[in-house]
Amino acid sequence: MIIRPARPEDAPAMADLQNRIIRIGGTTAYQAERSVDAVRGYIDGPDAICCVIAEAEGRLIGFQALGRSGDLPQGWGDIGTFVDPDVQARGTGAALFAATRAAANSAGVQVINATIRADNVPGLAFYARQGFRDYRHEPDYALQDGRRVGRVHRRLDL
Repeated sequence: MIIRPARPEDAPAMADLQNRIIRIGGTTAYQAERSVDAVRGYIDGPDAICCVIAEAEGRLIGFQALGRSGDLPQGWGDIGTFVDPDVQARGTGAALFAATRAAANSAGVQVINATIRADNVPGLAFYARQGFRDYRHEPDYALQDGRRVGRVHRRLDL
């Protein structure tokens, strides 16, 4: 597996992966598919801090983005992780996070926020393994179709 910074030309493969995860459902709050341009914002958008990808056998198997959010205090970064469901729980997310954490430290990020659907058991477990701790809960968070799934906000102080 190779971990490297994402480049603009990676955006189509990143969008394909993210949209596949959205179609499967259950592990992301996104319900509508994302455009290549929207995903490219993770790489070089105005709020981007860093974006790294994981490749295996010449194909993208995951990516992780860290960006600024107006909903968060100064010095915080907001993280999102997307790993191919066929290779989840095999260390891809942890390898991505090692690179993201190093980039966050270099960028002066003090706290990383992860907002996770409360019904996303694998996502909650992943962020707990990385050292994130709960700091806020939204039990009434609902998806566009009205289903209440809740959200958990976790933080990692760097």
